[in-house]
Amino acid sequence: MQPTPEVVLAIVFLPFVAAALTPAVFRVLGERTAYFAAATALVCFGLVSQLYLAGAHGTVPLEWIPSLGVSLAFYVDGLALLIAFLASGVGVLILTYSGGYMHGEPGQAKYYATLLAFMGSMLGVALASDLISLFVFWELTSLSSFLLIGHYTSEQSSQYAARKSMLITVSGGLFMLVGFLLLVWVSGQALPETTYSLTVLLDNADLIRQALVENGLLVPVLVLLGLGAATKSAQVPFHIWLPNAMEAPTPVSAFLHSATMVKAGVYLVGRFRPLFLPKEAPLFGEWTMLFAILGLLTMTVAAILAVAATDIKELLAYSTASHLGLIIAAFGFANKYGAEAGAFHILNHASFKAALFLVAGIIAHEAGTRKISKLGGLRKHLPVTAVIATVASLSMAGLPPFNGFYSKELLFEAAWYAGKDLGGLGYLFPVIAVFGSVFTFLYSVKFASLFFGDEPDELGHVHSPPAVMLIPPAILGLLVVGISASATLGLGPETPINTFVGHVYGSVAAGEAHGFSVHFPTELTPYAVMSAVTILVGAVAFPFYDRLHDGINAILRGPIRANWWYDNGVEGLATTSVRSTPYIQNGLLRTYATWALASVTVLTLGGYLAAGVFSGNLPAFPGISDLAVTPAIFLVLLVAVVGAFAVDIAPSHVAGVLTLSILGFMVAIFYILADAPDLALTQLVVETLVLVIFLLVLNRLPAFYGEVNRSQSIRDGILALAVGATVFVTVLVTTAASPADPISGFLAENAGVPAEHGPFFTGAGGGGNIVNVILVDFRAIDTMGEISVVAMAALAILTLIRMRERGETQ
Repeated sequence: MQPTPEVVLAIVFLPFVAAALTPAVFRVLGERTAYFAAATALVCFGLVSQLYLAGAHGTVPLEWIPSLGVSLAFYVDGLALLIAFLASGVGVLILTYSGGYMHGEPGQAKYYATLLAFMGSMLGVALASDLISLFVFWELTSLSSFLLIGHYTSEQSSQYAARKSMLITVSGGLFMLVGFLLLVWVSGQALPETTYSLTVLLDNADLIRQALVENGLLVPVLVLLGLGAATKSAQVPFHIWLPNAMEAPTPVSAFLHSATMVKAGVYLVGRFRPLFLPKEAPLFGEWTMLFAILGLLTMTVAAILAVAATDIKELLAYSTASHLGLIIAAFGFANKYGAEAGAFHILNHASFKAALFLVAGIIAHEAGTRKISKLGGLRKHLPVTAVIATVASLSMAGLPPFNGFYSKELLFEAAWYAGKDLGGLGYLFPVIAVFGSVFTFLYSVKFASLFFGDEPDELGHVHSPPAVMLIPPAILGLLVVGISASATLGLGPETPINTFVGHVYGSVAAGEAHGFSVHFPTELTPYAVMSAVTILVGAVAFPFYDRLHDGINAILRGPIRANWWYDNGVEGLATTSVRSTPYIQNGLLRTYATWALASVTVLTLGGYLAAGVFSGNLPAFPGISDLAVTPAIFLVLLVAVVGAFAVDIAPSHVAGVLTLSILGFMVAIFYILADAPDLALTQLVVETLVLVIFLLVLNRLPAFYGEVNRSQSIRDGILALAVGATVFVTVLVTTAASPADPISGFLAENAGVPAEHGPFFTGAGGGGNIVNVILVDFRAIDTMGEISVVAMAALAILTLIRMRERGETQ
């Protein structure tokens, strides 16, 4: 069934409308604005459910920038619905939870408005079908998360975390945009017309992939898209922003950094998987080499760092990066088990990780600390929270019969078959998967253990959480139990969960949609052995958890830490900026002009070089090649050249302007000799007026140029030659077009008043002088540009006059 446009638009834009209304609502409802925001999320969740229950699948196209082929198109399929369900469904729970957690906190109107805007941005990412629309919503998630992470604006740590997340995620987004533009360019090579439509690219995956290979762009585009996904989903080495982002309020951490925003990166990988990984994909092609290795590396490194964590939110942050690595690795394997594992684990991870973040918020809120060393025996004070935490932690650990076990089992299956098919070093895939999973088991059990054992002496009085903070994690815990029961009982693909995951699987796998089902292992398989080894080794190593924790922290010193590179890199850039500022901004107009002109010259000539302008012969001026160079023309041009050189050696401003006029008058004579008297007359009038105006202005300027040393003269001479060459080449390139039909006939036909017309008409110039009509009608933009040049020159002259008392001569 084709999705209803009104429903899709309401899903995406209702949160933005609610965000705009939030400040006014807050004036009326105060802290109860949380429930207004939660109601908005609930409506979005209901509309997403309506799309799913109606079996909606297809594209909703809306014109946005038709002249460029850019549309505000949305696409509904299994993967889009999964991310939309997470953004809206978890949003309901998080916003409800915020009603209790944010009691008495500052900036609540901004908090709820930004959280709603973020939810709308994430829904836009999930449903966007146009690459430009996808990029816009993608960057909106970065902007809103920047505001949410830096919610406590007076805290230095919040400012640092917000800047780090913005710098990393936005930088990755720009690389992703370049990848998008390359895909659009390639689409013009492979398809009848260039397209920004993601669905069109996916529908023509074989042609696009072939064109990428033929143009040598397959690996560059993969890397560019991978950078966008890796920065957003905190993959190594970009994982460093996620732990710092825990400075945000806990509901923000639960929403952005477990269930939604960090899923944008894995969503991107899943969405483009059918494009780059065909049905008959090579076992170890470029896709697998990049994403399987990146995912397993992140899964392992982040799990080790989670064991080294000293704060419960830091532990959960690193565990989030680790599980996102698991999903990336799963999507990276070129077999069906990888697609199944990635599709299923997106859902599983959101359920247990969002619950654990909310549990962490309850602990911090009621116990007054997040330090792992100060927590223990919380079951006595928080019995219901203990049950939720235990269920979610064991699911995160991958213990049967919880849902996390089944998606990790699918990853083991994908890694095993990848290693078996490749042989040799290919067996490193299952080995690394097990090694990383052991650390996952360790930190998961450690989190659960905070509710058992003895209470540390540092632990003070622990309060009971309000119901509004307890119900959301309880619902998520029940979701974990429900998914686990569905998988354990082996009810087949007809269960709602399996049917839904099957739709997601069909979206990330090439070819037709596939069925999906999981079941409890009943026979001894290699991947079942991998799960058993993970649990056994983890159980044996857990008594030595503290030693592992201390040992890892002892190793993580200096350059071993990714944060060391980030902090020193940013500090180095800041230092370089401070030291270079006096040389770039020294208060001298000559310096500013030098930097500006040099930058424009380098960028322009570099653009021509990249476009291959210099690879062949430069085009000639239209008509000049047919002009006979008579002795008179040669003499005029020679005088013009001599006049140009004379300008450079003129001893004063007045002499320089008079010498420059010689050049202008020679150009006018050249026009006469070239049978262009109208241009000659215009040139004479302009040259005379400019000469008079300059002479009047020069009366207000110093009568000398000042002293310039040899190095400055050489620099200025080289720059002048470069600027002249840039203008010369630009004129050649921009006047190279030679249309088959001359434009003069069109101008003559349409410049006057049409024979038949009403009181108003727009199809003709309506003038009596064709030159005037050309200047003010057909070439109005050119005329406006010429007027802008005159205005800028006037501003420059005014600036020089205002600076005359400063004595600047250098």
